[in-house]
Amino acid sequence: MEIDPKTGLPMGAIEWEHLAKSSQHIKVTTDKKRYGKIVTVVSGFNKEINMKKTAKDLKNELACGGTYREGEIELQGNHSKKIKPILIKMGFDKSSIEE
Repeated sequence: MEIDPKTGLPMGAIEWEHLAKSSQHIKVTTDKKRYGKIVTVVSGFNKEINMKKTAKDLKNELACGGTYREGEIELQGNHSKKIKPILIKMGFDKSSIEE
């Protein structure tokens, strides 16, 4: 069994995650929290996606804080314009991302 040196996962698992990424229906919205703070909410992920890794990658790319829970990722700040190209670069299908 081949192991991917970057992720440490078996190559078969990585191929399944790529297929899962292409079948998502992701929705990007903004929400206003207490004291007028804006958060960007990315929702619509299936259970096959590693939410912890996806949230971490988005937070690193956007240089912001955030969290993930119950199938959605919350990012601090308004990143609605920047997030689509980052998700496409991460392997999600362009037509499945709705703003």
